[in-house]
Amino acid sequence: MVLPEKFIAQMEKQLGVQQAGLLFDAISQEVVTSIRFNNVKSDGNVSALMPVSMDCVQPVPWARNAWYLATRPSFTADPLFHAGVYYVQEASSMFLEQIVSTYANSPVRALDLCAAPGGKSTHLVSLLPKGSLLVSNEINKQRSNILCENIVKWGNPACVVTRNAPDQIAALGPVFDFILVDAPCSGEGMFRRDEQAIGCWSPENVQMCARRQWEIVSSAWNSLKPGGILVYSTCTFNEYEDEQILERIVSEFNAESLPVDCCSEWNITPATKDGLYGYHFYQHKTKGEGLFMGAVRKPFCDGPARNLKCKSKQQNFSVPAGVRNWILNDADYRFKCLNDSIIAVPCEHADFIQTVADNLYVLYSGIEVAKIKGKDIVPSHSLAVSTEINKDSFVQSPVDLRTALLYLQGNAVVLENNIPKGFVLLIYRNQPLGFVKNLGNRTNNLYPEYWKIRNNPV
Repeated sequence: MVLPEKFIAQMEKQLGVQQAGLLFDAISQEVVTSIRFNNVKSDGNVSALMPVSMDCVQPVPWARNAWYLATRPSFTADPLFHAGVYYVQEASSMFLEQIVSTYANSPVRALDLCAAPGGKSTHLVSLLPKGSLLVSNEINKQRSNILCENIVKWGNPACVVTRNAPDQIAALGPVFDFILVDAPCSGEGMFRRDEQAIGCWSPENVQMCARRQWEIVSSAWNSLKPGGILVYSTCTFNEYEDEQILERIVSEFNAESLPVDCCSEWNITPATKDGLYGYHFYQHKTKGEGLFMGAVRKPFCDGPARNLKCKSKQQNFSVPAGVRNWILNDADYRFKCLNDSIIAVPCEHADFIQTVADNLYVLYSGIEVAKIKGKDIVPSHSLAVSTEINKDSFVQSPVDLRTALLYLQGNAVVLENNIPKGFVLLIYRNQPLGFVKNLGNRTNNLYPEYWKIRNNPV
């Protein structure tokens, strides 16, 4: 691996020649693999669900329910991965947990502004206090579809996925209590994971990224309520995209830089500027990829928060009692029909979710419970992987690994002869995997066409 000479000079100036040399050596090493379990779906039973032997794992020190794997298994060949039981996430970025646990102690309305592919969003929605709502946004169409898939698989109903530019979201006004800006960057911290990032690196690209980051942060600031928290992160090392952006937020917006407790054993490197609380992850010191993260608070005196009103008239869509019973605690949800889909959203956030839909491009919200197809109501796959599914409302059929993988490839699966006709929920290792329709002599596979496994892991 050949690193750019100007990058080498930059890091030697920033870290010193000896430390920079250790960093360069670390960048040439193998990528570290880490996963984070869904705290609802794993239900404390991590050892039974781990894709490798427990002898081959170590806990990520700054995140609960997260583990380093000594080897990288084929996640594609693990149905639990497709069921949203765990997420393959870079360990350094899980430091978000320390900020959330310190500063988000009551229900919030949160925004992940640059959210794809969904690692930090799935983590964030698991961390936020009960009663919170997360809007996960991604402007790129292809990446937003990946984000949507990962949010759906994670199964938390308190999520909305949007595809909008930051200034379009800012037009809503200051309506969020917590905003994460994981900004597009020059990617220095990802060099060993993505060699293309090395070829794209240049001092000019660093400066271009810094300008774009400031534009994104400025828009995000307009979306943040007075007293709200903004988390800024990049996967790069240089101070132009890290400390200087954080320092500019503090100076131009009169923001308060917020400290986060770090154990000395974690070997996290603090920001280089006095009075500025930011945290660097360097590969030669911490086990993971390169990262920078810091949090600020917006002044309380920045004016009142904005109360948005729905443009659309709200009605609770009448659905058959049997369909309502497909989700747990159905009284806590407002049902609506949208493009032949029956959607359930948490009542406490229903008005805001509708306001978002009135003003922004929404890909997904709440739980898609079912599709209306003529006279039939067909349970949706998002219901199958939702943490709110009422499994007892369906006939269930346990399947083995081979059958589960055949199902995920989109093939017809063979059920036991005693399984009645109708919709059947496949269960793999006690986890809902998806629906089939049992016709007696055969089954119709209801797994989403665009999520099917394309290779052959069987």
